[in-house]
Amino acid sequence: MSALAPALLIRDARGRDTAERLYARLAEASDATLSDIIQDRRPCIIVGEIDTSILALAPALIDRRPEELAPLVFVSCDGELVVPLLGSGAERAELTRRVTRALDPASTSAQPLETSPAPGSGRVGVVGLGPGALELRAPVVTQELEQAQDILGYTTYVRMAGPFRADQRILDSDNRCEMDRARMALELAAQGRRVVVVSSGDPGVFAMATAVVEALDETDDPAWRSVDLAILPGISAAQAVAARAGAPLGHDFCVLSLSDNLKPWSQIERRLEHAAAADLVIALYNPSSKARPWQLAHALELLRRHRAPATPVVLGRDVGRPDERVLTTTLDEVQPEQVDMRTLVIIGSSLTRQFPRTDGGAWVYTPRWYPQAPAG
Repeated sequence: MSALAPALLIRDARGRDTAERLYARLAEASDATLSDIIQDRRPCIIVGEIDTSILALAPALIDRRPEELAPLVFVSCDGELVVPLLGSGAERAELTRRVTRALDPASTSAQPLETSPAPGSGRVGVVGLGPGALELRAPVVTQELEQAQDILGYTTYVRMAGPFRADQRILDSDNRCEMDRARMALELAAQGRRVVVVSSGDPGVFAMATAVVEALDETDDPAWRSVDLAILPGISAAQAVAARAGAPLGHDFCVLSLSDNLKPWSQIERRLEHAAAADLVIALYNPSSKARPWQLAHALELLRRHRAPATPVVLGRDVGRPDERVLTTTLDEVQPEQVDMRTLVIIGSSLTRQFPRTDGGAWVYTPRWYPQAPAG
């Protein structure tokens, strides 16, 4: 731990009383900006609202490697929530314990207490809500939500998971805060809380299960490692859309994300090329957004070099929710303008077929058989 006293930043006037307790027993006021504090690798405590505090961190973390960061801890305005956000496992855990002790009314010492971390007795359940409709949610997920004390997740998904009881604490935040949310969940559970992290669809498919397990892997804090962690599955978007269309995933298929936020576009193109050449049905997640308007057009152009124009394409948006829309079209006719971030795109293989429904639309399926190669 740095010999410097932690810098204290107040981001919400409602946290003044909490800040005064920290000033008196642990931290120092600072006129430096958050970027300067991080640049100087000085321990830091932020008092304020979790979502705005996390968003304020983003510009200060550009081009920073995790191992270069000093510990930074978030404290809610009422002092009831102490969550580590940055720093290596041991330093982060130490600062968290010092802050928790400084805020404890029963403590009279202004010095940090050197103790070994107590084993975690709480639980983190990472749950998948499925498409959104309650009847498509696994009963075990509903049970986990009912038993939770704290519910964490992207605001939209947390709203889908409710309603909640008055005694349950809701800690929703922006969709770009996955790792911070994962660390918060583990820290709360290490304090003995029963925590649920909410994902839509299945939590292990481009969702929060990976972030929580990654946060657990990167820590050397035994209190985090002793937390009871459960991953509870849900119906994925690919499964939900496929079920509405018929059975387009009836043979070998793959699932790809078109988002290049965490991997280079060149890698996405390479995987698309191989999946197309292998004649796999392809389910595309994160196909388009305002920040990424061109990727889907490039992907369709690539796929058209490998698949026939009449290849069935299924577009499913908000399946299981009030604004559900499922459209069956072809690779030749599909347009990027028909797709947004909430749309799941299924591109058929050379064998995928479609035929009219009696009530309109089309059934789409991929046969379970595959033609035998002619004897040589």
